[in-house]
Amino acid sequence: MPALENPTVTPPLTALNEDERMFQGTVRKFAREQIRPYVREMDEAGVFRKDLIQQFFDMGLMGIEIPEEFGGQGGTFFQAILAVEELSAVDPSAGVIVDVQNTICNNALLRWATAEQKAKYLPPLAQKWVASYALSEAGSGSDAFSMATRAEDKGDHFLLTGRKMWITNAAEAGFFLLFANANPEAGYKGVTAFLIERDFPGFQVGKKEDKIGLRASSTCELILDNCRVPRENLMGEVGKGYKIAIETLNEGRIAIGAQMIGLARGALDHAIAYAKERKQFGKTIGEFQGVQFDLAKMAVDVEAARLLVYNAARLREAGLPFLAEAAMAKYYSSEIAEKVASKSIEIHGGVGITKDYPVEKLYRDAKIGRIYEGTSNIQLLTIAKKLLGK
Repeated sequence: MPALENPTVTPPLTALNEDERMFQGTVRKFAREQIRPYVREMDEAGVFRKDLIQQFFDMGLMGIEIPEEFGGQGGTFFQAILAVEELSAVDPSAGVIVDVQNTICNNALLRWATAEQKAKYLPPLAQKWVASYALSEAGSGSDAFSMATRAEDKGDHFLLTGRKMWITNAAEAGFFLLFANANPEAGYKGVTAFLIERDFPGFQVGKKEDKIGLRASSTCELILDNCRVPRENLMGEVGKGYKIAIETLNEGRIAIGAQMIGLARGALDHAIAYAKERKQFGKTIGEFQGVQFDLAKMAVDVEAARLLVYNAARLREAGLPFLAEAAMAKYYSSEIAEKVASKSIEIHGGVGITKDYPVEKLYRDAKIGRIYEGTSNIQLLTIAKKLLGK
């Protein structure tokens, strides 16, 4: 397998300020030097190394936006996007671990948690606890608010009963942002957000899914059997969880876009490296115009997707409307990731479908991009509604 020490295609430096370039370079170096040697091993085992997750914490990558007073880095949303992109260029499983921690769970607490909740949970989230976001169920995927998990109000506590499915980071997590319906008769207006610690009575992490891609990133079932949740662990108001869920996912979709452009960039870099070394008919395949055109079109696609993602991230950071832009970024980047990874395999030829080269893994990892955190069809609906003023 050829080493890829100096990828040919990198994000445009003009899009970043000096602090962002330094941050990006640090994460890129870490991903290449510390994560890359274990990517194949983790994929085959279906487990992400604990020592690497600890390094995420040591580097501050699990608390990028958490204020310094709570042990975080006091960084920006855009830095979180850059981290996800750089990690995903080496291993998309690493990217999604950092994504869920920062742009979904930490972000939700920063926006909606009480001062007491922030003081209790942000320090461990910055320093030691992996976080997980639990919304989906067997019967509620795209129709997320048809959830069957119930929360019964007992005064000083709630009793939660139900099952969650396809929950990212669940195997490693010590903390769960979980949604249950406290008033089923009210439909989605009964959905409520709860802060769950792993050792709460009645809470259990169940079966770990055996997946085609992102195998090192855990995806598990959660089982709640009269799980006792103190009332102080209610986040926001009863029945207002739908707002938290929707707005958090809108921002998380930008990070999935970052994961997908990182993946696509990694696939393109591998294709370029292989085109430079593989010889046929007395010259490298990169000297053939057909291969050159493929590489050029791949680069255009990656750059277009990156600009959509960066634009959505900048809008969010500036406090401007970004709903349609986030949907566009997530939709297009996930489409491009699969396309570029597939073309990279073709440029590699027969070895591309073997595990001797990394591109087959990137192709497997790309498939989920069009499915999780809102399918491609859901993104198209969001864009269309914005266009039509609905």
